[in-house]
Amino acid sequence: MLQDQDRIFTNIYGFNDPFLAGARSRGDWDGTKDILAKGREWIVEEIKSSGLRGRGGAGFGTGLKWSFMPKESDGRPHYLVVNADEGEPGTCKDREIMRHDPHKLIEGCLLAGFGMGAHAAYIYVRGEFYRETEALQRVVDEAYDAGLLGDDACGSGWKMDVHVHRGAGAYICGEETALIESLEGKKGQPRLKPPFPANAGLYGCPTTVNNVESIAVAPEILRRGADWFAGFGRQNNTGTKLFNISGHVEHPCTVEEEMSIPLKTLIEKHAGGVRGGWDNLLAVIPGGASVPVIPKSICDNVLMDFDALREVQSGLGTAAVMVMDRSTDIIQAIARLSAFYKHESCGQCTPCREGTGWMMRVMNRMVAGDASLEEIDILEEVTRQVEGHTICALGDAAAWPIQGLIRHFRDEIEDRIRKRGGAAQAAE
Repeated sequence: MLQDQDRIFTNIYGFNDPFLAGARSRGDWDGTKDILAKGREWIVEEIKSSGLRGRGGAGFGTGLKWSFMPKESDGRPHYLVVNADEGEPGTCKDREIMRHDPHKLIEGCLLAGFGMGAHAAYIYVRGEFYRETEALQRVVDEAYDAGLLGDDACGSGWKMDVHVHRGAGAYICGEETALIESLEGKKGQPRLKPPFPANAGLYGCPTTVNNVESIAVAPEILRRGADWFAGFGRQNNTGTKLFNISGHVEHPCTVEEEMSIPLKTLIEKHAGGVRGGWDNLLAVIPGGASVPVIPKSICDNVLMDFDALREVQSGLGTAAVMVMDRSTDIIQAIARLSAFYKHESCGQCTPCREGTGWMMRVMNRMVAGDASLEEIDILEEVTRQVEGHTICALGDAAAWPIQGLIRHFRDEIEDRIRKRGGAAQAAE
């Protein structure tokens, strides 16, 4: 269990001052100039050694991603882009950081930007996060006034500018290349890769896109050392993590915990347990709406990290834990997600544009039982034709919840179809 002295986010519940005086009293901006003095290479290697993996969902090595940026400039500027377009259903961790601990993000922008040779950072905030944008802009202004940003950031001689940009409420802009397109003033649609952003990203320049949490934890890792961060969790799944717990629990919450904590422990310790007791649990979506659902039998023992959840054919994703008790109509719950992905598809790729609508319509018929048993296999086959055949991962995100439903709750779908068929025959 994570001890209070090891928590990175010390004001996640907003009990204290989120602005500069309060942030400094909690240790933010402490020795930042000294960290910068250790050089670009040291910063990137330290993040690599910590084992930090991207906190936005994909889980790619953060230090490795930073190292892809060109070591020397070819005349083009380098950019850091922070993905604060938190649109994943069930996920509200970045929002809490921006509201209550925003200076960690701003300090992280400076250190990460320096590490990859970037003099400018753009924080792309979800359009609906109006108050969060206000808080961020205020702390950016504070940082400039205090000399922590600007032409001589923290007295280091490094020029660093941070810009806050509001999106317009599109889920697809959470995908890094769609986010870049939107930042440039174009329609938010994913780009084909290669070229990757590290070679040609924002305005055609070398760019790294990182999640809010990935950047916000960097200063504390660099202050306390990579070994400290790597001491939490299992190998290749290290560090602390913000978890969102919602749904049928006694106390929905956002909490920072150690990686690899058992799912059952996480729910019972921090969320007061499942409504009606653990035996009343039906299923959990462990990492935001785009990862497959897992039934109670797996939830009993599974660990909350990238590898453990992949082994049970799900994923950690954004670590947004959505708990469903036995009162849940699981087929309807997954159908609701199908409607979400159909609505948010940008329409660029045919498998996603056509497939999300097709899957939604079939799922709606499954909810009513107005389908045939053969259609279950057809639906599963269509998810396979969408998965992996699109430019970005939205096709996968639309397919995986349905695959998880069929994998673990096929009996429920079949029972509903049979009951409807029996009722129809009786009516005749």
